[in-house]
Amino acid sequence: MVLHAIAVLYALLVLWLSAYGLHAWVLTGLYWWHRRRASPTPVVPRDRLPSVTVQLPLYNERHVADRVIDAAAGLDYPRDRLEIQVLDDSTDETARAVVERVAFHRRQGTDIRVLHRDRRDGFKAGALAQGLADARGEFIAVFDADFCPRPDFLLRTVPHLVVDPSLGMVQARWSHLNADYSPLTRAQAIALDGHFVVEQTARSRSGLPMHFNGTAGVWRRACIETSGGWQSDTLCEDLDLSYRAQIKGWRLAFLPQVEEPAELPPQILAFKRQQARWAQGATQCLRKLAVPLVRSPHLAPHQKVMGLLHLSGYLAYPLMVV
Repeated sequence: MVLHAIAVLYALLVLWLSAYGLHAWVLTGLYWWHRRRASPTPVVPRDRLPSVTVQLPLYNERHVADRVIDAAAGLDYPRDRLEIQVLDDSTDETARAVVERVAFHRRQGTDIRVLHRDRRDGFKAGALAQGLADARGEFIAVFDADFCPRPDFLLRTVPHLVVDPSLGMVQARWSHLNADYSPLTRAQAIALDGHFVVEQTARSRSGLPMHFNGTAGVWRRACIETSGGWQSDTLCEDLDLSYRAQIKGWRLAFLPQVEEPAELPPQILAFKRQQARWAQGATQCLRKLAVPLVRSPHLAPHQKVMGLLHLSGYLAYPLMVV
């Protein structure tokens, strides 16, 4: 009797795991089907471009803070419609260095300022929410400290949002500044390229639920606000907001041709902390959003199934152990 129960449990686990394998094959097939579909940047006259706020959330990142601030200040966009917020929660010497660098760019005529918090309430989500309350932009771009946005980033992303009012967010593809640093960074680059080039392209071009990757993307402010804003009850505030927006009926899009470089974690401990945070946050989002996802009147049955498989993807690892 015990052996029979174990056999049944084993069969159920294998079937459950097989669903994730099938999910991966479906995404690969959808990518192959849509791989040649182009998404050129719409033509929007420069004098019709809307106001944009660029948010740079920082926390004790002295070695890269100046670089991301300089890159943001160098964005090619009408100066009267560009605002940059440095959302600095730093508790070390980063805070002083950020103030000095921001002051330099203000003297050059850039609309840039520091919003410093002494308490990290809500962590990154809390910083983004506070910045949004003070922002004047119709659209909100977000870059983490380890990114180095290219000057034409806004000109290649914002027009998609301008011409399509149903579009709530556009996500750019990550590229890698230090992919050849070590076998660890090369492995990370391969994994992330698979996620962006195959998975995100397949989801976006097939109308399946996808997500903002936390950086190198632009949000429509109205989408953030009507979806409940940035919330800090999960470790993946980006995944959380993305699904809440799509449950409300907003569309998200991935632009594989827009490539924004960033640094990969070069140390194994930093990589493990990152993966643990992503796994825990995704599981929290599954618990929070599974029922609203299933009940959403804006999503078709196949979108709900693929969304549940997406949100629960990290369950494959404990299932394999069991």
